[in-house]
Amino acid sequence: MTVVPQSSGPAARADARRNRALVLAAAQRAFADHGTSVSLAEIARRAGVGAGTVYRHFPTKTDLLEAVMQQRIEQMTARATACLNAPDVGAAFFAFCAEVVLTSPRSRAVCDLITADDGWPRTLMRGAGDRFHRALHSLLTEAQRCAAARPDVTVADLSALITGCVAIQRVSGSETELANAARIALDALRSPAPVTVTKLDANHSIHNETRNESNPGCPICGSPLRPTGTGRPARYCSAACRQKAHRRRRRAA
Repeated sequence: MTVVPQSSGPAARADARRNRALVLAAAQRAFADHGTSVSLAEIARRAGVGAGTVYRHFPTKTDLLEAVMQQRIEQMTARATACLNAPDVGAAFFAFCAEVVLTSPRSRAVCDLITADDGWPRTLMRGAGDRFHRALHSLLTEAQRCAAARPDVTVADLSALITGCVAIQRVSGSETELANAARIALDALRSPAPVTVTKLDANHSIHNETRNESNPGCPICGSPLRPTGTGRPARYCSAACRQKAHRRRRRAA
């Protein structure tokens, strides 16, 4: 009697990939709901596959934990890379940061295990982390080039700030809305708006009083300003114009 070997063709490989994806999705939900103590049997039940299927793809829970976290990081890397092609890269950058902060607390159990110094196998994680770091650096650089993000922020600064915001979000307990304190912290990444000085004209309307250094003049009468030699530059051409400006400000007040 001839024994027909089990098929290993394209259909079998596609089925194996589908089962692996089901197990990873179920594991991610199970770890988020119950922490890393959840059993592989429970994960198999959630995935709708047999326990043998789980063990065939992930012989130990450690292998499964690493695969779940690697998948999470790869997804964030793909999201950061996609933001580079957004019509408004600056807005996409801040939306990405908010998304990471909002979704990361559900991965707490896995994150805590990975950051613990207990011999965790970091081979896959290291490669995924390097790719994410490069994508984050590219996105931050582009946001700075568009003057959306502060020019003095580094990737290390950004990572530290996001880590702090994740802790804030975790304390807030909200899974659907960004915590106000986290939003304020992320807003600190924004490029500061230019500061201008304003004055009141004869009709008490406010307009820009930033001096044109190439052709300075009195804001009241337009006459050239005489250099003072020392101290602060002259603002008005005479005491009379200075007093007129003072009276206008008092009337406006």
